[in-house]
Amino acid sequence: MRASNESDAPGRPARTPVGPRARRARSLAGGLGAFGALAAGLLVGTGCQRAAPATTGPELAPFEIRFEEVTERAGIRFHHERAASWEKLYVETMGAGVGWIDFDHDGLLDAYFVNSGATPNFQPEEPPQPALYRNNGDGTFTDFTERAGLRVGPGFFFFGVAAGDYDDDGYPDLYVSGYRGSLLYHNNGDGTFTDVTTEAGVGNDREWTTAAGWFDYDRDGRLDLLTTGYVQYDIDRNVVCGDPTPERRAYCHPDSFPGISPRLFRNDGDGAFTDVTMRAGLVNPDGKSLAVALADLDDDGWTDIFIANDTQRNFVYFNNGDGTFEDASYFSGAGFSEDGKTEAGMSAGAADIDDDGDIDLYVSHLDAELNRLYVNEGGRLFVDATIVSGLGATNIMNSSFGAQFLDADNDGRRDLLVINGHIMDNIAIYHAGVTYAEVKKLYRNLGRGKFADVSADQPAAFLAPRVGRGLAIGDFDNDGYADFLVNNNGERGQLFRNSGAGGGRWLGVRLVGDASVRDGTGARLELAAGSRISYDQAIGGKSYCSAQDLRILFGLGPASAADRLEIRWPSGGRQRLLNPPTDRYLTVVEGS
Repeated sequence: MRASNESDAPGRPARTPVGPRARRARSLAGGLGAFGALAAGLLVGTGCQRAAPATTGPELAPFEIRFEEVTERAGIRFHHERAASWEKLYVETMGAGVGWIDFDHDGLLDAYFVNSGATPNFQPEEPPQPALYRNNGDGTFTDFTERAGLRVGPGFFFFGVAAGDYDDDGYPDLYVSGYRGSLLYHNNGDGTFTDVTTEAGVGNDREWTTAAGWFDYDRDGRLDLLTTGYVQYDIDRNVVCGDPTPERRAYCHPDSFPGISPRLFRNDGDGAFTDVTMRAGLVNPDGKSLAVALADLDDDGWTDIFIANDTQRNFVYFNNGDGTFEDASYFSGAGFSEDGKTEAGMSAGAADIDDDGDIDLYVSHLDAELNRLYVNEGGRLFVDATIVSGLGATNIMNSSFGAQFLDADNDGRRDLLVINGHIMDNIAIYHAGVTYAEVKKLYRNLGRGKFADVSADQPAAFLAPRVGRGLAIGDFDNDGYADFLVNNNGERGQLFRNSGAGGGRWLGVRLVGDASVRDGTGARLELAAGSRISYDQAIGGKSYCSAQDLRILFGLGPASAADRLEIRWPSGGRQRLLNPPTDRYLTVVEGS
């Protein structure tokens, strides 16, 4: 192991003891009984019953974390171009994602905002430009887009971003997904990028590509690329949906169009990729995909695939370890809601929410549908725990795009952040009580599989309605507390800083693979601190069309020190670090 002190932060006092570890869905009901749990879950957030308080019993300290918007202070001036028109071209309302990437390898997270593009009804002199903001290390950012060579030309309309070091040179590269074409940018290591899409063969030129993620599906030590598509849509032959009058015109339903299969591109190691979708058993034209999570869902050491689909079943593919995948969408329990319905899957959150070592899943949906929490039961089975978890109908009047787990207060439990914003700017005409701009939601993990809505205690900027889309979690100031970026459709982007108030101690891990991929994607981590054992993975994708901080951040809860950190690398190698230092980021190199 090589440990480098990339960032120190003063230790914070230990929290009140947290009680025993939660175990699976049988603990989720917590004595409510089936009918009581159903009633409680449905009533929360509907006006019939207040949400559970932020403190339940002596084991939980008050939740003091506040997310403060620091966008202006940080020097971030990005504004997403919606390209809106009365014809309601489908692409106008779906963008866009956002991402964290340490592009200059200085230990500080930089921010990348995806922008849209021109349409037949929107023809600016210059296409809407993305924005790369370099982190100055003092709480401010500098626009580096032009210097980095990331300005785009005409002909594209972009939606998502994925960051990963595909050539193992130590510098993360960028894949930007879009309509009728996507771009792969190679990081040159000198602060600039080069468009290598053509030679890499990953342009998806005739498709609407949305979410993408990097992972090493065949464990050959090279990052492969999974891309997903939304629908087969022709912007030059727009379909009229709903009332044709301008004020009542609606964006079309996904059922109006055929779907698009995901694509798997194997990294050949020479700068090029080979499309192995058919060989891997992943051809599936039912896909209307908006989010991916690439994680080892069955703990066999091979990375699996979860894809959230809009109006279609979610795709669950288990990695067979021989270059092929098994479609478990129908029998895994995570393909449908508990009552067997398909919903408007728009985000894919992935984390171990109950400390049992398995990755659980969260999928966000449109208003009038429940966002779903799927608890991993092991044995390749998931249970829909939406109601018994207390999440229930707490967000049912909103439409959720970005959603991701984070330990906001470092108490050792993964909390949940949800970014809302409707599809239709005239939705109030059709759905009373539903708005276009919507509030964000923050849920505290109470332990034992329970969550409580703590949004109301957040600052006014957090609660201000926005048309939210992309969400990226990352610690931009290296203080050990998770911050986040938001990309809003047709509005300015946002940066929120975690106050860290009342939070516990922490340990951050930056992985450097040797036999495994350079950025450690696919590694499994286990941290023992006092009476708590926490688990995490270096997961590809997550949220809606966005790129997350590649580092792993553990909250230590009431513990004042960490006892043991174990890493299982994608190569199969294992490392154990005893008494690792806390309140700092450690760089751990595989096998050394």
